[in-house]
Amino acid sequence: MPKEARPGTGEQAKQHALAQLRQAILRGEMAPAQRLVENELAEQFGVTRASVRAALIELESEGLVERIRNRGSRVRVVTVEEAVAITECRMVLEGLCAAKAAVAAGDEQLTELADLGTAMSKAVADGEPVTYSELNQQLHARIREFSDQQVAVELLERLNAQLVRHRFQLALRPGRPQQSLSEHLAMIEAIRARDPQAAEAAVRAHLGSVIEALRD
Repeated sequence: MPKEARPGTGEQAKQHALAQLRQAILRGEMAPAQRLVENELAEQFGVTRASVRAALIELESEGLVERIRNRGSRVRVVTVEEAVAITECRMVLEGLCAAKAAVAAGDEQLTELADLGTAMSKAVADGEPVTYSELNQQLHARIREFSDQQVAVELLERLNAQLVRHRFQLALRPGRPQQSLSEHLAMIEAIRARDPQAAEAAVRAHLGSVIEALRD
């Protein structure tokens, strides 16, 4: 990075390194167990080692990085057992968000959910699992947003960040998009019907299916 484009030092540099690292991990550009070498990252991002170290400490608190004594940092490996436990927590929080969204969402927001359902159906019909996975995440994000339940949203964002690898693997599993499509459409239908109990039940059923798939 050219000197004039460097983000500087201190908090600005830390936030720059933090954003770059978080994005790389969430996109799967950095694999589980990959070593995170401070010198290399500092050079790559145009910041100091201290800025990178501060960013790694924050990512450790988010569950994305683990720091091993005398061995430095690496991208945290989330086991299947942990992924199941995280999804069990998601079941409660996302069920709450769906119930809230069924009450709070406006007509335009409900139309947006219907449009997402249509796009997901097309992605499955066209055999595009990556597109389907992206729409899947967009649907869940919109439901959280429409719930107006900020505490649950913040907790879910932290939990979901730890599931990137497992989520991507599930999306590419043969037959999985077809199975989950009906579950997502049921979630959309219940929210559009403004039925909070049915919306929560649909989310719980979907994430229960995710847990079964993770254990297979």
